Amino acid sequence: MNAKLRVVARTEPIDLDRLVCIQPSELQRLHQKLFGCTVPSGNSELARRRIAWHVQSEREGGLPESARQHALAIAKEASLRIHVRRGNSESPLPHATVAGIVSDHDSRLPMPGSILIKEHRGKTVVVRVLDTGFEYDGRRFASLSAIAKEITGTKWNGFLFFGLAKESQRGR
Repeated sequence: MNAKLRVVARTEPIDLDRLVCIQPSELQRLHQKLFGCTVPSGNSELARRRIAWHVQSEREGGLPESARQHALAIAKEASLRIHVRRGNSESPLPHATVAGIVSDHDSRLPMPGSILIKEHRGKTVVVRVLDTGFEYDGRRFASLSAIAKEITGTKWNGFLFFGLAKESQRGR
């Protein structure tokens, strides 16, 4: 019975309220102890979140098997494809596979469900990004350029009008 008490005493429970105040160096040690690796780029907020998730899953039992199976089914049906890059020596874990996700989503646009807000001549323009196209003023548009033309009456590059173009693409 004494052996069990000693083991319990060595592995003191982590207080989630205290986790907010822990210094970065202590977070790194705790993360190393729990996960066997350091936090990528020394990100303290990521360490706090991962440790908190770990503590909660230990206490609550993690995800139910039904939720895991549901997530797996969604992942199998997703239109995303994973391509493995071979020979990448920068992986933090030697047995890990580094992968990239390829999507047909235009990387210049926010994800569907996002809202673009622009002030134009004293009026606030609100555009919702949809899976296919955009919604402005209760109507659907195929492109941001079409919305910019609707608003201004002249042809515009939609990415420029809504401030989504990169500086180098503007020639600045």
